[in-house]
Amino acid sequence: MLRGWRSAGFMLGCGVLLSAVLFVDRSPVVGVAVLVIFGALAVRLSPLIFPRPTTAAEAQALSANDGRAIIYWRPGCRYCLRLRSRLGREARRAYWVDIWRDPAGAAAVRAVTGGDETVPTVALGGESFVNPDPEWLRQQLARTASPS
Repeated sequence: MLRGWRSAGFMLGCGVLLSAVLFVDRSPVVGVAVLVIFGALAVRLSPLIFPRPTTAAEAQALSANDGRAIIYWRPGCRYCLRLRSRLGREARRAYWVDIWRDPAGAAAVRAVTGGDETVPTVALGGESFVNPDPEWLRQQLARTASPS
């Protein structure tokens, strides 16, 4: 659980140290500005920007009913961050499974990727896609949300 916050904590810690030095040596305004920038980067690296994670079993059951995509991810993964940021609001139309919190989710990813825990891995319509193009996935999510 805590390792998902490691990179965000590191970024925030660096920001606090750098802003403290700048606050004393240069000016309070520069120190505060640096702290705000590093704080924003820490939030971006944290699990906070992802929708509420579900378990793999729950996501598979829900997806079987409504056809929504399941996105397997882990905190700190730059490809997961890229996917999440490019999906925008469409990200809420998928079920997100944090493989560091859910061993069954990690096992599902290993089954698809040949033993690796490569994320993001997306399960959609009975098929799995490793690190899919965000624009393609956005179109797929919009399609599953609209009635056919």
